[in-house]
Amino acid sequence: MTKYRRIVHVETGQTLIARAKWCDTFAAKLRGFTFRRRLGRQEGLTLVEKRDSRVTTAIHMLFVFFDLGVIWANDAGEVVGSVLAKPWRLSYAPPAPARYVIEGHPQLLTAVKPGDHIQFVETR
Repeated sequence: MTKYRRIVHVETGQTLIARAKWCDTFAAKLRGFTFRRRLGRQEGLTLVEKRDSRVTTAIHMLFVFFDLGVIWANDAGEVVGSVLAKPWRLSYAPPAPARYVIEGHPQLLTAVKPGDHIQFVETR
């Protein structure tokens, strides 16, 4: 069963993504947004690792056909980095260890900065 979380900016209370797919299995993380042709403003996903790491939270943009706003957050929910990821780029890695990779519309990047905090709220 697919799980979703609402992603909230703790300092402002603003909902960043109302219903982000929770990708905590190998298959879900592998699929991501590959082969999709477009992305809606409210679409997003969270790639979840078991612990903070720079290696396991690096992403690729192969077979992704649109820009993504990517935010990395550590286990404490602190944003440790963000980037505008471009299609067909080989690799993007966080500047510091992270546990969560949040991928969404590029506009997402205007709402957060490193040092901010995010919270994941279960949703149906």
